[in-house]
Amino acid sequence: MKIRTTLTLQYAGITAAVFFAFVVAVYYVSEHSRSNAFFRNLQSEAITKAHLFLNNQVDAKTMQSIYLNNQKFINEVEVAVYTTDFKILYHDALQNDIVKETPEMVKRILKRKNISFYVDEYQAIGLVYPFEGQDYIVTAAAYDGYGYANRDALRNMLILLFIGGLTVLAVVGYILSRSTLKPIRNIVREAEKITASHIDKRLPVKNEQDELGELSITFNALLERLEKSFNSQKMFVSNVSHELRTPMAALTAELDLALLKERTSGQYQAAIGNALQDSRRIINLIDGLLNLAKADYQSEQITMEEVRLDELLLDARELVLKAHPDYHIELVFEQEAEEDNVLTVIGNSYLLTTAFVNLVENNCKYSSNRTSSVLIAYWEQWAIIRLSDNGVGMSDADKENLFKLFYRGENKNIASGNGIGMVLTQKIIHLHKGELTVSSHKDEGTTFVVKLPHI
Repeated sequence: MKIRTTLTLQYAGITAAVFFAFVVAVYYVSEHSRSNAFFRNLQSEAITKAHLFLNNQVDAKTMQSIYLNNQKFINEVEVAVYTTDFKILYHDALQNDIVKETPEMVKRILKRKNISFYVDEYQAIGLVYPFEGQDYIVTAAAYDGYGYANRDALRNMLILLFIGGLTVLAVVGYILSRSTLKPIRNIVREAEKITASHIDKRLPVKNEQDELGELSITFNALLERLEKSFNSQKMFVSNVSHELRTPMAALTAELDLALLKERTSGQYQAAIGNALQDSRRIINLIDGLLNLAKADYQSEQITMEEVRLDELLLDARELVLKAHPDYHIELVFEQEAEEDNVLTVIGNSYLLTTAFVNLVENNCKYSSNRTSSVLIAYWEQWAIIRLSDNGVGMSDADKENLFKLFYRGENKNIASGNGIGMVLTQKIIHLHKGELTVSSHKDEGTTFVVKLPHI
């Protein structure tokens, strides 16, 4: 069911319920007022007739004759007078007795002094009437034809009003819901125009203060992120294809060259060595891409535990020295740790070790003495790692593009690389809610500062 139909039904249903309650209340209040008014009229008629009879102003036969004559044209009140011991003194029409008095009724009237009740559609009352020091029981009954006719007319009018009002409310509800949902229909039409090939389109925002404006703004922000993601994906695929093509082409060329003619053992070894070097470049590139994919996970998707940064740095040092025995790595503590927790963080040991390996290798391969100086410190809620070298440094342009995927700086001829390491390192540090900054000047070396929140 569409929202428009649902809103119309809800609006009509709620309003109809309120309207129905109002109609019922009007009907019952009107009926209650009619009933009370007629009971008061009965009481007045009963007292008047009882007074006329007991005061001997009008004899019984005359009163009965008046009652019978009036009964032909109007709904005359039938009155009866009894003594307290249930002896009948007067009755307008004993043969048509409506009330059908009983000794029990007389006792109830004596006890309560005044009662009112219904006999089918007739209304009846009973009361104690004192006259000349003696109590008499007076009953009266009549059919309120005029009141019932007015009641039925009111009921019919209320039913028609309810049906007509409900119809009007349904139409008004439909029009209102259609008008209210018109901006949503416009948003849907605009959203249908957004496709993978036209993801640059955005939803119009007419009013930033209402809910639909907030929805459009949120949707546009989502589209912005998707567009950036798609563009990054396209660039990533293009760059990966290019980066893999170069070593693969070199590997293929080396092997083709080796197969052109018979060669010496030394020449074959040289060709195999070159092919092996190209294969390692491909493996390093693939490993970097896999780690980059892991770093793009949410922190909830990665195993996080308490790890000590000094131990991770020692592991990173061992890995770097194993791969590059000519590198030198100096680990120094700026101050003695008063508590273990100042160097303990919540993180993934594999990813953090990978980040430190990348930073240390970057220091070593761009410095003349192949040395990285690592300073371990802490301050307030941060554990701080400074990794410095005295190498060639970086230009301002290189620093701006350092964290762009596959970017190779002006120093690319000094050392090999694939343009993934710094991007991967930054993603890992950010994944751990940390900060990574770089300070470098041409021919003055480079310093990386890693700040991670300790426990």
